Amino acid sequence: MKIGLISLGCPKNLVDSEVMLGLARDAGHELTQDAAAAEVLVVNTCAFIDSAKQESVDAILEMAQRKKDGACRRLIVTGCLAERYRDELRAEIPEIDAVLGTGEVPQIVAAIAGAPRSGAAPLTFFRTRPPGPPGSPGPSARGTLPTYIYDAETPRVFATPRHYAYLKVAEGCDYTCAFCIIPTLRGRYRSRPADSIVREARNLAARGVKEVLLISQDTTFYGIDRHERGALARLLLALNGIDGLEWIRLLYLYPTTIDDDTLGAMAGCEKVCKYIDLPLQHASNPVLKRMKRPGTRQRYDRLLQHIRERVPDVALRTTFIVGFPGETEADVSELCEFVGDHGFDHVGVFTYSHEEGTSAHAFDDNVPAGVKVSRRNRIMSLQKRLVRSRQRTRLGQRVRVLVDGPASDHELVLKARLASQAPDIDAVVYLTECDPSRFRAGDFVEVEIVGAKDYDLVARPLA
Repeated sequence: MKIGLISLGCPKNLVDSEVMLGLARDAGHELTQDAAAAEVLVVNTCAFIDSAKQESVDAILEMAQRKKDGACRRLIVTGCLAERYRDELRAEIPEIDAVLGTGEVPQIVAAIAGAPRSGAAPLTFFRTRPPGPPGSPGPSARGTLPTYIYDAETPRVFATPRHYAYLKVAEGCDYTCAFCIIPTLRGRYRSRPADSIVREARNLAARGVKEVLLISQDTTFYGIDRHERGALARLLLALNGIDGLEWIRLLYLYPTTIDDDTLGAMAGCEKVCKYIDLPLQHASNPVLKRMKRPGTRQRYDRLLQHIRERVPDVALRTTFIVGFPGETEADVSELCEFVGDHGFDHVGVFTYSHEEGTSAHAFDDNVPAGVKVSRRNRIMSLQKRLVRSRQRTRLGQRVRVLVDGPASDHELVLKARLASQAPDIDAVVYLTECDPSRFRAGDFVEVEIVGAKDYDLVARPLA
């Protein structure tokens, strides 16, 4: 049958979507990007915060309507929303034929093949896991924890451009941050064996991938669950030796699990991007304590200084949450001071979402929505001013960029990235004064920076 899939949420969810497409393709099904032509529609959902849940529900409802009106014979809902609200989805949207949670990715072929049954409940798949030790993440909405994680032999159909790909090194999370539902939805942390990751990376390089982005819920926790001290540093050294790879990028690091071995590997491996994505969430000690984050402002200050000492010219990315229950104007002022002190290259700010199933849901959500937005805008305005000032110092620099392809709004301009810029989430470099036909996505080009537009840079090729 013709299979169409919509993938929502983070890159970790995207990898699950790629695996489901690969399994469907290997089972003999045809893949299509035309929803109107699809006989089976799959919506891989996100449920991290309210806006993500709403986006997922809207997509399901749109595909349910297509099922009523078009060629679609089956509608399958997968991912985090399915894991969290399985029974509600089945009850409220009868057009759904199968519901697969985060641990049931391999069941996609059976879900596609299942014959519609008049008057019967949608197909539901279960996977059990014994309970963890006291204090570990609790069960999901269906009373079990997911255990699945793919390996190097698992088929994937890549949704990213040919020259870069995400590589999931682990699944799940053992932390109990007060605002986060992910451990309940994804299960406890489980690292993939290093040889499986290296084999996958070699396969990616063989198909033309230039940049691999290592992802998990906490990439610096890699190997700790397996009692493998220094596992991430050894993995980076192994990946650094793979022919064909040019950039190795780490995403989703955690401030309490970054060690000197990892920083040393980043500093010493020429292919590992000097780029650290470090979601700190806040800088006020009272807020961090209520969030159940293990750090403090003082500890973060020391950590950031140490990172810059160990990895010169490192690019730092972080995210913050504003409007957490009990947050005061003084807390926000301290956060602004922290941002000003450390000169992050990239900053994202989210407004707190009061999520059932998290320990923070027991708090009074006492920061008004308008105040949350105002606080977010305050920090982002500060970050824009700081970045604008730094951008001016870059004019005239000669740097190496990776071409991603034509800019979406101008066919004569190319979009590219520095090693300090991750795809989709960071600013970009626009290449002008060149013939776009000379360069293809995946090419590395030496350029001179000639201008800046807030966060983005403008450059011209040197040859």
